[in-house]
Amino acid sequence: MAKVSLKLEIAGRTYPISVLESEKDKVLSAANALNASIESLKKHYAVNDQQDLLAMASLQYLMKPLNNTPVDYSEIEQKLEDLTTEATDLI
Repeated sequence: MAKVSLKLEIAGRTYPISVLESEKDKVLSAANALNASIESLKKHYAVNDQQDLLAMASLQYLMKPLNNTPVDYSEIEQKLEDLTTEATDLI
């Protein structure tokens, strides 16, 4: 399956990422939902630091039960590692 390159903006920072074409809409939707959650938290709490807001929003999503099945974070951890490597390469 073909990969597509995206530039996601999350919490005011841009992250270049390559995803399978079939996952593109899911990734864009997830980024939009995360940004919406960050904005909501910003309005309700006296927190302005984007990193703190990102951490709080991420924690909220991770706490939601996913169909009462055990959660495997290995894929998320790998993608975060990939993003970190890509961001480091850009600097």
